[in-house]
Amino acid sequence: MKADHNGHSGDRGNLKVSPEASRQQSLAAHHEVSDVELRGIIVFLTGLTVMTVVVYPFGPDIHLPFTLPWIGDTIPMVIAKFDVGLLYVLGVTSVGVYGIALAGWSSNNKYSLMGGLRSSAQMISYELALGLGLIGVILQSGTLNLQGIVEQQSGHLGVTGWNVFWVQPLGFFVYLVAAIAETNRVPFDLPEAETELVAGFHTEYSAMKFALFFLAEYVNMFTVSMLATTLFLGGWNGPFIHQLPWLGVFYFLGKVALFLFFYIWLRGTLPRFRFDQLMSFGWQFLVPLAIINIVVTATIQWSGLYDYVGKFIKTSTGWGG
Repeated sequence: MKADHNGHSGDRGNLKVSPEASRQQSLAAHHEVSDVELRGIIVFLTGLTVMTVVVYPFGPDIHLPFTLPWIGDTIPMVIAKFDVGLLYVLGVTSVGVYGIALAGWSSNNKYSLMGGLRSSAQMISYELALGLGLIGVILQSGTLNLQGIVEQQSGHLGVTGWNVFWVQPLGFFVYLVAAIAETNRVPFDLPEAETELVAGFHTEYSAMKFALFFLAEYVNMFTVSMLATTLFLGGWNGPFIHQLPWLGVFYFLGKVALFLFFYIWLRGTLPRFRFDQLMSFGWQFLVPLAIINIVVTATIQWSGLYDYVGKFIKTSTGWGG
């Protein structure tokens, strides 16, 4: 090998950087943030993530043939049982709009400001459609308790009672589209449109600050996937769940993974909307569609049609909720 004029030898065209070296460089890129502050931010984000996870039921209660100290003979697969668990989840997850809006506003950069403004308008608009899309599930279930909503979706083989198959396919569609827009994923990634705004709200952020933004985004993807699994895809319900209750954890995580795969698949499939198309789609299509779903669900529940059809299917075929 030949040495260059600085005395360094080696082939610079084959320079490789290990992931560990890249991580260390990212952590040390901004000296104005101390280790104590960084730890505080990470602890806060971790706590916020745990706050959204504690109310999700990962499976049915597992009954043991023996008694354990401090636990007893039953292991509950949910950390905290809330009678208003759904309302709690919506309240905690809706805080995410502040991070992007404030990051864009405080950057003193017009592209970042535009990204923050886009995010505020988009997330507020689609938060409305997302909430309206869930009202149909609440009307059908009659409860805000996530554990109760999952138990009502048992059905035959733990599959036929899922809300997405019965009265809520329209509500699932509204929730799915609104959730993608809420998490700023393609084709709704207008707040970070690199072809128009350089990088959007995070233009002035790099290294660990940049990583924290996208860590929060992927955590949000995980939480909306868990909520979709719980409300529409039967949660931990599946075949042989009554004989083997521990299968519920694998069913739940498998459905969440399927939802996340859909996110990744969608990113490589659809082009980005224009901003006027984005807002028109939210207000002129999704919101009226969610209102129609509420009216249809309320009418079916009031007329007793759902109970009649469910009883007929159950008595004639052995299936039903």
